[in-house]
Amino acid sequence: MNISAPFIRRPVGTILLTIGLMLAGVGAFFMLPVAPLPQVDFPTIMVQANLPGASPSTMASSVAAPLERHLGTIAGVSEMTSRSGVGSSSIVLQFDLSRDIDGAARDVQAAINASRADLPATLRTNPSYRKANPAEAPILILALTSPTRSPSEIYDAVSTVVQQKLLQVQGVGNVELGGAALPSVRIEVNPLALSRYGIALEDVRTALQSESANRPRGILDAKGFSWQIYSNQAGLHAADYRGTVIAWRNGAAVRLSDIANVVDGPEDIRTMGLFNGKRAVPVLISRQPGANIVQVVDSLKAQLPALRAAVPPDIHLDVASDRTLTIRASLREVEVTLLIATLLVVLVVSLFLRSWRATLIPAAAVVASLLGTIAVMYLAGFSLDNLSLMALTVATGFVVDDAIVVVENISRHIEAGMKPLAAAFAGAREVGFTVLSISLSLIAVFVPLIFMGGLVGRLFREFALTMSIAVMISLVVSLTTTPMLASRVLLGEESEGRVMRWARQSFDWAQARYAVALDWALLHRGAVLILLTGTVVLNIYLIAIAPKGFFPQQDTGGLMGGLRADQSISFTDMQNKLTRIVHIVKGDPAVATVVAFTGGSRAGGGFMFATLKPRNQRPPVQAVIARLRPKLARVSGVSLFLNPVQDLQVGGRSSNSTYQYVLKADDPDVLKAAGQKLVDALKQHPDTVTDVDIDQQDAGADAFVEVNRDAAARLGVTMQAVDAALYDAFGQRQVANIYSGLNQYHVVMEAARQFNGSPASLANIYLPLNPPANNATNSPTPTPSASATPAAAAPTASTGGTGAGGSAVAAGNAVSTSARTMTPLSAIARWSTGSTNASVSHSDGEPSATVSFNLPAGVSLGQAAQLIAQVQASLALPATVHGEFGGTAKVFAQSTGSMPLLILAALLAIYIVLGILYESAIHPLTALSTLPSAGVGAMIALIVTGGQFDIIALIGIILLIGIVKKNAIMIIDFALEAERGEGLDPVAAVREASLLRFRPILMTTLAAALGALPLAIGFGDGAELRRPLGIAIFGGLIASQFITLLTTPVVYLALDRFRRRHGAAERGLARHGDLPLAPGATA
Repeated sequence: MNISAPFIRRPVGTILLTIGLMLAGVGAFFMLPVAPLPQVDFPTIMVQANLPGASPSTMASSVAAPLERHLGTIAGVSEMTSRSGVGSSSIVLQFDLSRDIDGAARDVQAAINASRADLPATLRTNPSYRKANPAEAPILILALTSPTRSPSEIYDAVSTVVQQKLLQVQGVGNVELGGAALPSVRIEVNPLALSRYGIALEDVRTALQSESANRPRGILDAKGFSWQIYSNQAGLHAADYRGTVIAWRNGAAVRLSDIANVVDGPEDIRTMGLFNGKRAVPVLISRQPGANIVQVVDSLKAQLPALRAAVPPDIHLDVASDRTLTIRASLREVEVTLLIATLLVVLVVSLFLRSWRATLIPAAAVVASLLGTIAVMYLAGFSLDNLSLMALTVATGFVVDDAIVVVENISRHIEAGMKPLAAAFAGAREVGFTVLSISLSLIAVFVPLIFMGGLVGRLFREFALTMSIAVMISLVVSLTTTPMLASRVLLGEESEGRVMRWARQSFDWAQARYAVALDWALLHRGAVLILLTGTVVLNIYLIAIAPKGFFPQQDTGGLMGGLRADQSISFTDMQNKLTRIVHIVKGDPAVATVVAFTGGSRAGGGFMFATLKPRNQRPPVQAVIARLRPKLARVSGVSLFLNPVQDLQVGGRSSNSTYQYVLKADDPDVLKAAGQKLVDALKQHPDTVTDVDIDQQDAGADAFVEVNRDAAARLGVTMQAVDAALYDAFGQRQVANIYSGLNQYHVVMEAARQFNGSPASLANIYLPLNPPANNATNSPTPTPSASATPAAAAPTASTGGTGAGGSAVAAGNAVSTSARTMTPLSAIARWSTGSTNASVSHSDGEPSATVSFNLPAGVSLGQAAQLIAQVQASLALPATVHGEFGGTAKVFAQSTGSMPLLILAALLAIYIVLGILYESAIHPLTALSTLPSAGVGAMIALIVTGGQFDIIALIGIILLIGIVKKNAIMIIDFALEAERGEGLDPVAAVREASLLRFRPILMTTLAAALGALPLAIGFGDGAELRRPLGIAIFGGLIASQFITLLTTPVVYLALDRFRRRHGAAERGLARHGDLPLAPGATA
């Protein structure tokens, strides 16, 4: 049966179908979404809770732990990490890839609601969640500056207008503002003046709450009219509060301005943001996991003109960083690579066929196959990303193979004197099965990838499907359009130019040399089989010694930095050091913009993002980091860890370096000692790991106030009163709300600057000796804690959550009418300084410490993993301490174990497919014998070029498995045909088949190799991602071309001899069951 015959007879219909396929691909190309990589994000949700004034230990035990217990029961949670700091906890949940993020979000909200009964009563608001990964780099960073406004005024405009609009954009997960805080009225109290007047800090707080009261007042309804009742509104600025009466003494009013400095200022003065060294408010925009970066950024940029119009004209809104610029540049480079690969493939075909007419046919097949693949990609919901475009680039050398086999065979018949139409019928019929075998066996290679689970499977499923689609369309085009065009385009005779004559002479010379080598191999079969065995052994050895990696480290033009400061550093010093660091980074000639901020949500550390100049104006990103590292090391007290931004982010655990190793233990003290020992030991190996850091923060300074409870009880001072006074003086306490039309602000109360600078300031705190007698009438809202006796107040203090600084409602007098007896804090307490946790981390509910590290140039992740395992074993850490890799390093460990299984699965798939096609259990082994040489070539090429055996190189190896066996398939098919049709003996048949198929084998190999060559050379953005694939394919094809042309005939004869000796068994399996048996064999 000749499948091609109907299409050869109907050229018009065939051409129109092909044109329709190509037009569909052109239309789909402009509609396909653009992305850096296929959608492989783990669904990740971040839960945040705030309890102002609580220590990290209190947050971890009373807030994070109850939330973790409930969140840990959600189905599909693969990783749960938490970090608790002063007044806040953040819990990051990472789910299995099979979970929908919206369904996971509903489960998270239900768990938060269920945990409310276990959370402290003083938690003012429920924990909230965002569908965002805090460890991922922002997709867009905006910077707002103004020559006339303060940072808090800029922050107010952003928080009121910009933040809400940005969060409304589809795909935005979180919008983080930094570098400032909302405006507020700051009450900087003088505790000594308060003690002179006999006024307690809680009295001031009560007065401010009363002054800011904004409650319903009712309606007057009479005589057909309805009057809404209003009264004096709460003030919006400091001037409205300065005259507030706090107390009456000797018939005169004591006003707020008499005992405090009342100013307009930010809620949190311990924040600072910089943009290129100038004060600014950075806006960090993160995407939801799974959202398309390019589409989200385009939607955000569409909002910018309206946002610029909405903010005051003296506030400048600039785009400080845009991750899509390098993504688009990388995709453009891949498209150029695809075009170059297509031209190289067409050039190879033209040189071998020595006819421009014959060249047009495979060229048309390549274009039709690629455009048809793009059309199917659109229907399948794929995107134009680095991997899918790499698949199309590699496919140029694959899809042309089928067309080459068909055209070359038809050309051979025409050169023998046959008419083009008859040659098309005969040639297409002869190689139909060969083309089918090549295509189906190549598709079989991708079956394990398509059905592979986990991150690696999800990452390469689109790649494998794209390649399979391209090969299938190529098969159809080669059996329909290609023979039809050959029957109309090819001529019996065509004039030969100088270039074509040189190509013919070169091929004739190469074929003559091959004939000599082939004859030698057939005479020395034992030596050839030993050579083949050696390649198998060498292949295993090279894979074992090759440096292992997970994913090529990309140069995306962005540097994300984490700041690690001395845990007891003052904010003033932190400001100065951050400014120095920003000037150092911005001074590098490769850096375009720098955004940084500290304080606020990044208290105790900071964030920095540097955008580099275009690729052609700077060295590689690792060279930039190496150049900056010694300069930054000269800034004492602060460490900046710079990491190149990667498109593939695994895990939700934030760290200062790229790769993570997580230690867990039941006892935090044991964990602390073990973590520090491991870090100290790893720092002794800077040649293998660098930027070693640990997120344990247990060296924060504390001032421990030890209250003599007996003395306090004797004087009538409750523990709640002590906690409330300390919080009022040192906690930047938000004591009242200010409501405006668009936003809500706060009145912030604390001791004046000169009274809160050191632990010695505790001596200036005075406490009332007993609860006020007139509290019941003057307090706006009576509470149980305001009872007349200390005994009644004690239980309220224990249940009200002193960790939060007491009750949310003040327990003092709104207007104090009589002086209260005050006693200094030193009368009932003494204090000392020491160290404490600055943050507490948990992983899956256990205390944890994350050791993070980067890799020096030329060091693989596999080498670092071996070092960590050896160092940990040598330290003899306690048995209760156990460690595992996290994030990218964790997936690397998993993928390393699956690599051999993936290769074996690909080999088994090819064997099964070829066995089915040949109806033989023996002939597929001949095809598989071509693979070791390809593996040797690929591994040598990777090692020589300094590459790593990562998952991109693994895909190259798997592609080689599918490519190189075509040489054996073409030889086997023609050898079997010569034995059956011409009656040749096996040696003569395989020799004739090898010489006859030398040209198409050489053509297809060079076409595939040159298709991968632009990837291997690697230029422009994203080259580091493409290079391992091209190097592996190019090196493997070149090596296999020289070896398999000699080993395949020898292996064929060896297996044929075995088959004939066991003819009875083989006759039941072989597709060519009519072959003669060996002498003496029994049927």
